[in-house]
Amino acid sequence: MTNRNKRTRNELERLRLPELQARFRDVVGETSRSPNRKFLIRRIEETLAARAEQPATSESPPPAVDTPAEESAASDASAATPTHVRGRFTSMSIEELHAKYLEAVGRATGSDDRRYLIWKIREAEKGRIPVGPRKTRERNGEPVDVKILPLRLEAEVVERMDEAWRARGIKNRMEFFRRALGHYLSHLGAEEAAALFANAGAASA
Repeated sequence: MTNRNKRTRNELERLRLPELQARFRDVVGETSRSPNRKFLIRRIEETLAARAEQPATSESPPPAVDTPAEESAASDASAATPTHVRGRFTSMSIEELHAKYLEAVGRATGSDDRRYLIWKIREAEKGRIPVGPRKTRERNGEPVDVKILPLRLEAEVVERMDEAWRARGIKNRMEFFRRALGHYLSHLGAEEAAALFANAGAASA
């Protein structure tokens, strides 16, 4: 953990629960009444980390809000670009933003950060970020397509699940998911599909 991350963690831990919930709303873009401080802090840190990892070619961080004034200003700035519909994201639900994100960016996302989703869609429409499936490399050096699968679970379920795999010495959540999926595919009799998860786990170790 970097010094900056430590300062952020210390700052969050000093907040009272109502203040932490307010910070969660400001950063994540959702309202949460969860009393689970660990969950709130983790989601805030994950959202901040996701923003920090965005490509350096992007001109600015996600906008705080989506307003008709911003859309109008963007349209006036360049007559060569398509005119934005006023406030077109304002009434969209998270599910609708996910669908729009998939259409514009070319891959799915598990993020529920409203401001991040809107910003990423705009960046993709303006050609400022790479679009399409992410590429990774196997050990033989050949590029392969990677799809990100969204998985939404209740906070309490995630906390219990994480406690279980940590207690059994599993390195991280991704390894746990790979083992679980491979195990269940094997249980279903899909041995070839199950073997793919075993190989992927070995390659990432």
